[in-house]
Amino acid sequence: MLAIALCCPAIWGQALSDLAVPAPIPKGSTLVIGFLGGFEQWNDDHRSVRKLTLKLRNRPGVYAESVSNWRRKVALELIRRALDTNQDGKLDAEECTRARVILFGQSWGGAAVLATARDLKKLGVPVMLTVQVDSVGVHDDVVPANVLSAANFYQHDPLTIQGRQEIRAADPTRTRILANLEKSYLLHPMDNTNGEWARRTFGGSHAKMEHHPAVWSQVERYIVDAIGRR
Repeated sequence: MLAIALCCPAIWGQALSDLAVPAPIPKGSTLVIGFLGGFEQWNDDHRSVRKLTLKLRNRPGVYAESVSNWRRKVALELIRRALDTNQDGKLDAEECTRARVILFGQSWGGAAVLATARDLKKLGVPVMLTVQVDSVGVHDDVVPANVLSAANFYQHDPLTIQGRQEIRAADPTRTRILANLEKSYLLHPMDNTNGEWARRTFGGSHAKMEHHPAVWSQVERYIVDAIGRR
């Protein structure tokens, strides 16, 4: 897979000009960023992160974009520009206080969620919600204190990539862990609609979870509930 990625540099090409979020977004709006897993392209409509991103765009006052997990710098610049209401090139205290940011992601994208949340903490930007789905990575277990709420979905089936089993708050007085929800897919059929032979053949429960509608319905509910909070 890595060899394919290196031989196909087009998949690395995601720039701010490719993204649909305006800069800045209107005051009071919610910005939702979804991080895809693996070497998945940010605009791959077969991926569940992308599907949910497009669905969330239909909600009034919501601006949503999907980003490849290795393009976090693009995501950070997107967030900074979206929140920079006076367009002076930096985020002041008022702009940070008004920020309504939600982050979610799957697999390596789950790890990118917390890494991005930590970067936003350095900028003084709060995060309303983080959601990780079968998160894979390093340092993807401790939710930074600038996150208000966090949820985690995972599976630990044998002979497959296993997601992060538990997330915890760096500061439990500031972050609420909504759930660490375990799923199992040993008897769950593979979704054959994504069109990728390698994923269907070798992906196992990690791939099954990525295409499980019930999981993404729960992710969507968490996000919609957070959007509704003022």
